[in-house]
Amino acid sequence: MKFSFRNKHFKTVYDKQKSKIMKRTILIFLPLMMVMSCKDKIQETKKEVRHPQQEVQSGKKLKDPEQNPVEEANEDFEILLPKEYRDFGNENEADALTKNWLDLYQKDGKFYLGKADYTITRGYSECSGDSTRIINSKNNSLLLLGNPRLTQGEIKMVKIAKNKIWPKEKLKFHFGNQEYTLRAEGKVLSSEKVHTDEGEELYQNVKDYKLYLSAGNSPETLFLEEESFNDTFVELLFIGDIDKDGKPDFIFGANRDYEEERVILYLSSKAGKGKLIKKAAEVAIQFDC
Repeated sequence: MKFSFRNKHFKTVYDKQKSKIMKRTILIFLPLMMVMSCKDKIQETKKEVRHPQQEVQSGKKLKDPEQNPVEEANEDFEILLPKEYRDFGNENEADALTKNWLDLYQKDGKFYLGKADYTITRGYSECSGDSTRIINSKNNSLLLLGNPRLTQGEIKMVKIAKNKIWPKEKLKFHFGNQEYTLRAEGKVLSSEKVHTDEGEELYQNVKDYKLYLSAGNSPETLFLEEESFNDTFVELLFIGDIDKDGKPDFIFGANRDYEEERVILYLSSKAGKGKLIKKAAEVAIQFDC
């Protein structure tokens, strides 16, 4: 229905009323639109922000697998050395050791996996002023393992030709009917001859060190990576079938500093698809002052 204004006064009144209605409408809908907009932003923020627990696993932030191809250790496996451990408040790493632990030890030139046989004594560090606990093994122990599911008995092992693999070097060995190759990369900053308990040997200052393992013509597995060392280097301590799956496992000393003793265990049974080994556990003992 059409409506025409014949009287200017009525038109003016109508325009004023219309303006009031429009203003009221805007005032009603404006807060509603603001609420809806804020709600959308909150939902978008919830989608973008991840809870810290989603970013942390085993006390470490998860990394992009392409940026960090070296896999982290599992939580269900612990290792210790028969050494002295400092107290941290009411806690000490040696407290984890029980009679259910196993001992990888050497006897008459062979290696065995058996029940841990040890005592723990209290001590004191003059250097740091900390109280300590000392694990004393009754065997010639290489490593104590907190996984009773491993099979006890003699461990098939490989005699190590050399214990240091410098950048651009390779170490080949046979295990079963398969040939394996350890290959190292890194930047050598300097080289010198040093005197050790075993005589004169080469020492190199290395950064960006990487260690790879391959079997036959299979793709290499990058399993150990260190950015730098402080008067130390990676040392191969053991090659043998600890988990009894017919494939070699490894124990490396990987001290990052001369006031640290750090040992890493790699097991083939923990490896993912397309990999040969994976870090199962590590232990690091600090004895700095």
